[in-house]
Amino acid sequence: MDIAKYITTAVILTSIFGEVENKWIIYIGGLLSVIITLSAGLWLVKDKKKGE
Repeated sequence: MDIAKYITTAVILTSIFGEVENKWIIYIGGLLSVIITLSAGLWLVKDKKKGE
């Protein structure tokens, strides 16, 4: 789940300081990456609590 936070921070900083013409590509890629990593993190936490 920490990876999702790092990706969010990187996307925000890149959009602020980066000189990219198509910022929507960064936003879509960052959003997809955050959704995937956050889902995986939550799934692993849920699985761990269920097994205890």
